Amino acid sequence: MRKSGSIILLGGMLLLLGSFSLDPTPVPVTSPTPAPETDIHWLTWEQATEKMKTEKRKFIVDIYTDWCGWCKRMDAATFQQPYIAKYVNEHYYAIKFNAEQKQEIQYKGKNFKFVNNGQRGYHELVAEITNGRFGYPTVVFLDENMNVIQAINGYKGPDDFEMIMTYFAQDYHKKVPWDKYQRSYQPLPHDE
Repeated sequence: MRKSGSIILLGGMLLLLGSFSLDPTPVPVTSPTPAPETDIHWLTWEQATEKMKTEKRKFIVDIYTDWCGWCKRMDAATFQQPYIAKYVNEHYYAIKFNAEQKQEIQYKGKNFKFVNNGQRGYHELVAEITNGRFGYPTVVFLDENMNVIQAINGYKGPDDFEMIMTYFAQDYHKKVPWDKYQRSYQPLPHDE
């Protein structure tokens, strides 16, 4: 008796579930709302220099290596912040540059290549735009003519990086000393 009651109950549940799938009422199809842009549009050196031909902007060059733990942390903690990504995408061409990449790069009419040096080596372009100061991560800010504004060595959290990127994007570095800018800085709105 108990077995047949269980079978009847199970059969009833299956019929009930099946009736939901046979509902002839059409389900309205809606387009998904696009997610807010939360990623930086990272470009290669070549892509960024090509874009410069149609629209001049400053550059942020994130110099990293595959083995650099602080580089990975900056990617996750700083560059993944939606307000950082939005600001970078609006004001800069962002370049991800592996300091140990083998590809030859052209910059200001010269070719720069990888140089073997001990176990790892380095790319000559990194030496050029950091003035020979190697350390990872390093973020280099370039102006609209690809001249170095400043190379910033070491990990920077979101708050510090926000202040730095706005300082260069808005050309405050040309008129306001850094310490004065820091004291009067108003953070960007964080829509979280």
